[in-house]
Amino acid sequence: MHIVIPDDYQDCVRELDAFAKLAGHRVTIYNDTVSEEDALVERFQDADALVLIRERTPITASLLARLPKLKLISQTGGGAAHVDMAACREHGVVVLAGTGSPFAAAELTWGLVLSAMRRIPEEMANLKAGRWQRTLGTGLKGRTLGVFGYGKIGQLVARYGQAFEMNVLVWGREGTRQRAAAAGLEVAASQEDFFQRSDVLSLHLRLNPETRGIVTAANLASMKPTAVLVNTSRAPLVEAGALEAALKAGRPGMAAVDVFDEEPVVEHTLLALPNFLATPHLGYVEKDSYELYFGDAFDNVLAFDAGQTGHNLAEA
Repeated sequence: MHIVIPDDYQDCVRELDAFAKLAGHRVTIYNDTVSEEDALVERFQDADALVLIRERTPITASLLARLPKLKLISQTGGGAAHVDMAACREHGVVVLAGTGSPFAAAELTWGLVLSAMRRIPEEMANLKAGRWQRTLGTGLKGRTLGVFGYGKIGQLVARYGQAFEMNVLVWGREGTRQRAAAAGLEVAASQEDFFQRSDVLSLHLRLNPETRGIVTAANLASMKPTAVLVNTSRAPLVEAGALEAALKAGRPGMAAVDVFDEEPVVEHTLLALPNFLATPHLGYVEKDSYELYFGDAFDNVLAFDAGQTGHNLAEA
């Protein structure tokens, strides 16, 4: 099979132990991202299979219509919201997904929490520039950690908060609230109460039509001027334009994020704000996670080549 892997920003896929599974197949890897359909067609037109790195390249109906040779999309991770499933069914393209791990994203979330609260990046830059102790950070003990969404990642982040002796407050759908209460955690009285009380508020929701824009400008305006909003999930969970306006107004006092509306980011107005801390979508970008994600994706390619399709998302 000819297998094409786009968007390998770090040029690391070849170095993974899992890559050896594709021995004997023709593999083409691209280390940059293109978004124009003509450019994608040029790269994908000879592919029997695509191995997609999370949601970096959307697969649209118009693109699929121009890829008659494509038989398989093997997705790293468990979700494929960026793939037009109806178009895949129409064109007979099988879509297989693997499993993911919550640990890398939860660990990065906590790194952002500590970095923001203790002003670590700013003070590192100060030190290198010859400036000694210019800020006054904030500790975590006794403060309120708001966890919006209590799935696998949210549960880990809540446990990390408890280890730092924070008061954990949870909000989300009814199932989320029930799970949190069963775990002995406090559930906020309402979404408004949740935003008003949190000193650190971390988003851990899947992006779908119901959650897009679920964090409103009014929610952000109700946060404490000392609070930090952390988003390692998806940028569109926050109402369009609301975060920049809120940070300029000083409520919340800071945001620490790992995700943007359009990626990769070269320029963004948020990056110019002094109370905005960001990483380039590193949540799942970690060696153990990549071995898991790509190991599953490559196993699915091999199974498909052997006539075993497994769970075809396009048929779900």
